[in-house]
Amino acid sequence: MVDLTEEERAAITATMKRVALLMDEIGWATPLADLTEAQVRALIEEAAEGFREAMSDIARAQTPEVPF
Repeated sequence: MVDLTEEERAAITATMKRVALLMDEIGWATPLADLTEAQVRALIEEAAEGFREAMSDIARAQTPEVPF
């Protein structure tokens, strides 16, 4: 079991929203076995990019601005 930080949990939540939008396009009733390679790749890329962007946004929000 991985102990996630609060920031990682928030990033996962943000990522789930992005993946859900893509699943709306694919169709929620589509079995995983019926997804095309392109659809699986798109889901993985959306998850990875969404997590990366969310973690970057969180880090930027927590970094104090330099006063000059």
